[in-house]
Amino acid sequence: MARGWESKSVESQIEDRRETRSRPAEGSRDELARRRKRESLESSRRGVLKELESTKSELHRRSLEAALEHLNEELAKI
Repeated sequence: MARGWESKSVESQIEDRRETRSRPAEGSRDELARRRKRESLESSRRGVLKELESTKSELHRRSLEAALEHLNEELAKI
């Protein structure tokens, strides 16, 4: 009887450990969100730079430069 209880306890401990490992930690969730935001901002920045290279309109250029400045500020915050 005691042996049966021990094995149940061990099984329970193993299952608890598996559940703990399968759940991401809060820190890693935050890090993942930061990484995704950074990737998104960097992708947008690359797009703006590409458009800046090809635009001929001064008005559009100023708009793109403002967008680039904003993206750089957001990237600096991360």
